[in-house]
Amino acid sequence: MVRQEIETKLRAAFKPSHLEVIDESYRHNVPAGSESHFKVIVVSNEFVEQRMLSRHRSVYSILVKELEEGVHALALHTYTEKEWAELGDTVLVSPACRGGSTTTSSF
Repeated sequence: MVRQEIETKLRAAFKPSHLEVIDESYRHNVPAGSESHFKVIVVSNEFVEQRMLSRHRSVYSILVKELEEGVHALALHTYTEKEWAELGDTVLVSPACRGGSTTTSSF
């Protein structure tokens, strides 16, 4: 459900030629069924002449509600159509989870 909402909002905002929203929550220490960690690949000419930081800010501004309501992490891959073609339609693999816990530590 969260994945679909993210996809719908990004399609409307960026009119991408390629979009993937991949739920990677299962790779993290979260309860089963969580939708909290996503890899997002957006290929859109809306990103032409924008630096990566600006592209990411644009995506975050569209997904404010999702980030406030439980999405913990977004691995963003934002490309123009030219950049995507130069990459050969490939994206880096997300890194392994580096921690986080569903339990609370006491100090």
